[in-house]
Amino acid sequence: MSSSFPPPTPATTTKSNLFAAVDMGTNSFKLLIVSTDPSSGRFLALNRIKEPVLLGLDTTTATAKPTISAASIHRAISALLKFQQILHSHRLPSSNYRFVATSAVREAANQTQFLDSAREKLGHPIETLSGIEEASLIYLGVLQFYSVFHSTVLTIDIGGGSTEFTVGFKGKVLFSKSLKLGHITLTQNFIQITRMREHIQKEIENSGLIKEIKEFKIDVVIGSSGTIKAIEKAVCKGYASNVDEHVGVFEEFNKREWKFSREELKGLVERLCEEEKEMGGRGRREGFFKSRAGFILAGTILLDDIFERLEIEEMEVSGYALGEGVTTEMLGRVFQGFDLNANARWRSVVRLASRFNNKKRMRAAAICAGIAREMFEGLRKWNELHNNGENDSNKVLVRLDVGDLEYLEAACLLHNIGLCTGKKGYHKQSYRVIMNGDHLHGYNHKEVELIALLVRHHRKKFPKSNSLEGSIVEVKQKFRILCIIIRVSTAVQQCLPVDFQNMEFAHSPEGFELVLSEARYESLSPNNMQPLGGDINALLEKELEQFRMVLKKRLAIVVA
Repeated sequence: MSSSFPPPTPATTTKSNLFAAVDMGTNSFKLLIVSTDPSSGRFLALNRIKEPVLLGLDTTTATAKPTISAASIHRAISALLKFQQILHSHRLPSSNYRFVATSAVREAANQTQFLDSAREKLGHPIETLSGIEEASLIYLGVLQFYSVFHSTVLTIDIGGGSTEFTVGFKGKVLFSKSLKLGHITLTQNFIQITRMREHIQKEIENSGLIKEIKEFKIDVVIGSSGTIKAIEKAVCKGYASNVDEHVGVFEEFNKREWKFSREELKGLVERLCEEEKEMGGRGRREGFFKSRAGFILAGTILLDDIFERLEIEEMEVSGYALGEGVTTEMLGRVFQGFDLNANARWRSVVRLASRFNNKKRMRAAAICAGIAREMFEGLRKWNELHNNGENDSNKVLVRLDVGDLEYLEAACLLHNIGLCTGKKGYHKQSYRVIMNGDHLHGYNHKEVELIALLVRHHRKKFPKSNSLEGSIVEVKQKFRILCIIIRVSTAVQQCLPVDFQNMEFAHSPEGFELVLSEARYESLSPNNMQPLGGDINALLEKELEQFRMVLKKRLAIVVA
């Protein structure tokens, strides 16, 4: 694997480290944009957008195969055009993103008509995945979330029109099968739960799935995608026990590792079935499961039958699935020697952030990490240019290396996990979560403490010079530099009035400038630069003064 993957290029997002995938599912279309560093294996979702297209909801069955309606085609193309506009705003080259269609398109009688219409509007090819291809890509996605490369893994992914099963080991697919069992199609075709269960059991038996999977010694079973994540959330928050959604969330997450047992799943099935007979039961379900409420019963019953037939006692849940698998496969094609098993440490950071943060906070953390990385790389390059003489006044005090960047990015991704208990003192709560649990695998105690302290000091009081007691002077100096980077990054992220896609950290006659530009601008010109949001430099006065104190340089924030 190459160790010379270039750092991000300033002032542009036409970078090889940005990739995207559009997952055209039966229930919804999902856009995923990721930033990745093939040399380290770090993999971070920058943006996730979901459009509830419901492609399989109003299909007609006048023929042997379902037909996608004209209304669904219109919704689908509208969503795809919206995604394409976002991809263009990030300046992704067409080689860095893929559109992939799954069960609803794969099984449609008018597949060709739909694809031709979509391609004509997009000007970009759409791939229709076979069931086996879909299952294999889901396994690749799971490998980017869990460190199970050396384990024999059974992945199960319940979609709207099909369920994918894969057995994998060391990145290789040993077995894969797709069954035409999905939460939308089951909901549409069966009103009676008994008839639904009979159909599920018949399909599983006739497929030969049980016999084939039992030939392997499975080390871990991992579920993925929306239905299974919704089931885990319901189990975690005590939905079956009528526990209020917000009571004890922090304590429950602290002792849970994104998994649930067969008994917990059965309890949820029983509760959902009881709601079918209760006054107000469906209203409660809609309040909790939102847009998934109409299909969650079928998805839960399907998973319950899978657990029974395959004798599964426990399932772990992945935050990554098909979209991440598609981008991972692209990375393997573009970067020679890309290691699927690289940097298990970083995956533990992502898992911890995902456990405590919702999508909005994860996006904020990812933006913060992007700003911090740009500042770090700018300072490191400037330091290298002015590191020849001991008395060079332009030199930053210490050398910054790739390890320091990893600590900084980890802290950015974890800085807001304490918000799950409220805004007051959340930075301290985030610190306690990191320090008081064995969450960050592969990091030694000193590294965990460094990340936790960066999180602790990203707001409020700036750390004293004697922080990191017992560390050498150079480590303490690095800590203060990393600390001011994360403080500025989080403050800028919170002040951004719009979504800024492009940034550059550059030297100026007065010190440094963090230049931000909206995606629609194609280039930066000094004549077009002005203060962001009118008064952002005044809002960040404290952080900018701390920057000057630590680095002996002024920092200004401007927008093109």
